[in-house]
Amino acid sequence: MQRIIKNDQVIDETWHLLAKDVTLDAIPNCDDVIVPLALWVEHGHALKARDGGLGVWLEAGEEIEEIADDLAHFQVIALNFPAFTDGRHSSTAYLLRTRYGYKGEVRAIGDILRDQLFALRRVGFDAFALRADKDPVDALKAFEDYSEVYQASADQPQPLFRRRA
Repeated sequence: MQRIIKNDQVIDETWHLLAKDVTLDAIPNCDDVIVPLALWVEHGHALKARDGGLGVWLEAGEEIEEIADDLAHFQVIALNFPAFTDGRHSSTAYLLRTRYGYKGEVRAIGDILRDQLFALRRVGFDAFALRADKDPVDALKAFEDYSEVYQASADQPQPLFRRRA
């Protein structure tokens, strides 16, 4: 079983991240699933009628605006980083938290490394599914790398100079 970081703790994964080519009839009715965006767009009405929890995942080139009106249906929104050098979904997480007021889980999936965790949490991620070759317990130390931040972000809306004034 995969272990993920969620809310600064390592936990056992309980959600099933479905492959990009999954079909609607292959999805169990009562499991908690994270479906690809294309499946949601095509079969959203049927997915809402399921008994299990529902999440959606987006590739790096897919935009959150496509599902902005549907955010209330998802307990998890997973954003895929195809390479650790591709940071497009950092902006997506920030938009989810600030523009859309999304309160559910925002999970980073794909090529996620320890060095990225502190910054990803600042823009709105609260869960991380690291690469299989990375230790999530060791990665927790990333949240202790910095004791203070200067800039405003999703996790701290005021910059340091405003907080000290």
